[in-house]
Amino acid sequence: MPDHVRTADGRRLRIEISGDPRGRPVFLLHGMPGSRVGPRPRSLFLYQRGARLISYDRPGYGGSDRRPGRRVADVAEDVAHVADSLGLDRFAVVGRSGGAPHALACAALLPGRVTRAAAMVGLAPRDARGLNWFAGMAPSNVTEFRTAVSDPERFAAGIIPRSERIRENPARLLEELRDDLTADDRLIVSNNTVRSMLLRAYREALRTSPYGWIDDGLAITGTWGFDPASIRVPVLLWHGQEDVFSPASHSAWLAERIPRATAVLEPAAAHFAALRALPRVLDWLLSG
Repeated sequence: MPDHVRTADGRRLRIEISGDPRGRPVFLLHGMPGSRVGPRPRSLFLYQRGARLISYDRPGYGGSDRRPGRRVADVAEDVAHVADSLGLDRFAVVGRSGGAPHALACAALLPGRVTRAAAMVGLAPRDARGLNWFAGMAPSNVTEFRTAVSDPERFAAGIIPRSERIRENPARLLEELRDDLTADDRLIVSNNTVRSMLLRAYREALRTSPYGWIDDGLAITGTWGFDPASIRVPVLLWHGQEDVFSPASHSAWLAERIPRATAVLEPAAAHFAALRALPRVLDWLLSG
């Protein structure tokens, strides 16, 4: 199988495929920062479900070339190109955290190709009418996202040295988040297997540059380039009630506007519980 594809404008997109090579295709869109080698179910689970899981580094992360000024909507073009390169007509898509808005973009902009979409612990658009976007969000995230909106250059200037430190020692990112993690999230990220996958994903995400992270932050807080209300395919919105990185109110806002949305709210769960829920979400994606 190929480990990368070239887009029409010559950019390289690094891809990773796991599970049943003849299985039903599902795109897994990583978080922020993240990469194609992020947490996923074991290959045996994917084989048993007949699933072919496809991940790729968003532009600027890992082995993918940067796409300066990209919007959330631009993911649809890249996903379509990867699918075309693999000879795939129809597929499901799931995104976790920073990948969730990108999964919704695919659902909105590739309606003839996306069968079902899932957005896990995601955010709503920054201009979401009637939503207090920062309510319930950890102060560190509030500061970071507000800076991305008001002063993109200062936002980038802060991410660059931070990404260098995390690249040298990926565990620093989990340590930075520790004070905002619930007891359940701490238990999840302390699992040796999960922790190993997260650290590998962070290291690969920032291996070549900080610009995947920077461009993600600017895209998510900027104009997305599509209206979630235009989505017509079935969508699953999964969220933990205790999440302070992406507050559950964001999924509630989306659920009210996406016509065929099913919202699942886990009362005692938080942000990283999405990793535990992913196998169930994959089952839902494959059932359509």
